[in-house]
Amino acid sequence: MPALQPRPEPITLEQYETLPSDTRVEVFDGIIYNMASPSQIHQDISRELLYILTDYLKRKKGTCKVYSAPFDVKLNDIPLTIVQPDLMIICDKNKLDGKRCNGAPDFIIEIISPGNASDDYIKKLYYYKNYGVREYWIVDPTRHIITINYFEGDNIMVQYPFNATIKVNIYQDLFIDFKTIDYLLNQ
Repeated sequence: MPALQPRPEPITLEQYETLPSDTRVEVFDGIIYNMASPSQIHQDISRELLYILTDYLKRKKGTCKVYSAPFDVKLNDIPLTIVQPDLMIICDKNKLDGKRCNGAPDFIIEIISPGNASDDYIKKLYYYKNYGVREYWIVDPTRHIITINYFEGDNIMVQYPFNATIKVNIYQDLFIDFKTIDYLLNQ
């Protein structure tokens, strides 16, 4: 039977802040996990969704802002949990300190990259739900599926195909037509 490996010493926020700025990592319960660079299709989808969300929020002239990775979200201090969602909407400006969001964004979109699907479907789902994210979308370009997790009320989880028009539940009038994004997969 193989010997158990000792668990690494949990990293602190002070240690995290000394990492080189080009280091792509997330921290879950004090343990650092490396992140792969996003693929071309990942970047294409992210850009299109960022444009749609930014345009909507500008027209609404409200207090919410959209951010894209790499932008830190500190969900917990001890043990340290810091994530870098692909896209997020933050409505409470008091959570922003100039460096990061301190607390849960209202809305998060993660775009699946090959090799890390379980991170988004399992690990991040757990953390986002338990730390107060209101709505979490998982966009899977390989399977052509969008999984919506709405944590308010009845904790709804629904899957849609890439040709669907999907309502963002935290808003009354925001719908995203994925047919305008689906064409990216066929270019």
